[in-house]
Amino acid sequence: DILNIYIIVMLVTTVWLGAVGFADDYIKVFLKNKEGLSGRTKIIGQVSLGLFVGLVMWLSPEIVVREKVERVKKDVQIETVVTSEYNDNQPVTVSKAKKTTQTTIPFVKNNEFDYNLLNPFKGEGYEYVTWIIFILVVILIITAVSNGANLTDGLDGLATGVSAVITTTLGVFAYLSGNVIYAEYLNIMYIPYSGELVVFMSAFIGALVGFLWYNSYPAQVFMGDTGSLTIGGIIAVFAILIRKELLIPILCGIFLVENLSVVMQVSYFKYTKRKYGEGRRIFLMSPLHHHYQKKGYPEPKIVTRFWIVAILLAVITVVTLKIR
Repeated sequence: DILNIYIIVMLVTTVWLGAVGFADDYIKVFLKNKEGLSGRTKIIGQVSLGLFVGLVMWLSPEIVVREKVERVKKDVQIETVVTSEYNDNQPVTVSKAKKTTQTTIPFVKNNEFDYNLLNPFKGEGYEYVTWIIFILVVILIITAVSNGANLTDGLDGLATGVSAVITTTLGVFAYLSGNVIYAEYLNIMYIPYSGELVVFMSAFIGALVGFLWYNSYPAQVFMGDTGSLTIGGIIAVFAILIRKELLIPILCGIFLVENLSVVMQVSYFKYTKRKYGEGRRIFLMSPLHHHYQKKGYPEPKIVTRFWIVAILLAVITVVTLKIR
């Protein structure tokens, strides 16, 4: 069903990564194994979800984009009119729906980027190679954002509050992309029926805020990997479906920095141990929020400041709609 395909993908994402996270928490809590699932097993779960999402976007005839939006006079006969909404007595029309690997790139006037530009091959089978590249990017994004949310979940209310800001912003983008009037005004891709995702995201934001009520310092409930992996996966897949995944480094800047802090810490420790015989650290502790804990900052202050940064990043992300 055209109206449901996006929702189906989001529900599968929720259950899929929820199951991976639950398995990890079950092993830690009930089987008394502090290691939980191996990192390799988690990665397999994330990669397999990315493969599923990428294939659905490739093979599903319902997931399309109507790139060009323009206005014509009432008396002009155009076959591509898809809406009866009027503004200033002029109907809005859009180009023919197409299956594409295009996405939105920020701070650029003609802000559509096509993954076929990354395809070094020409000739027969060119399209298939482009979609394979797209699927690999989808896998990378889902894995990175899911792990970023998981690493951010280290202080009371931190991951939940940051995620609520991110998901609210994505909900706004979904509404704009699914509304032909706003898509025309903002000169962004019109994605038919993507507005249906607003319903899903609204419910998800409500769940995050309700959870935050009890997860704020001092926390009464904890999400564990069941929640953090799922939250990251939902954010990544949602952004991919509405073709805003290249905004993730800005919008999910907190997740990105948390990820990088761990990568830098581990890499530098291994390098110095190999070179000097003892491991040295860049941060007092990683992920980054624990570094500030070690420096003596109170937990609520760290969380509040991370929320502020998340809000500023969300504002910058929304501003990219007009700053090009």
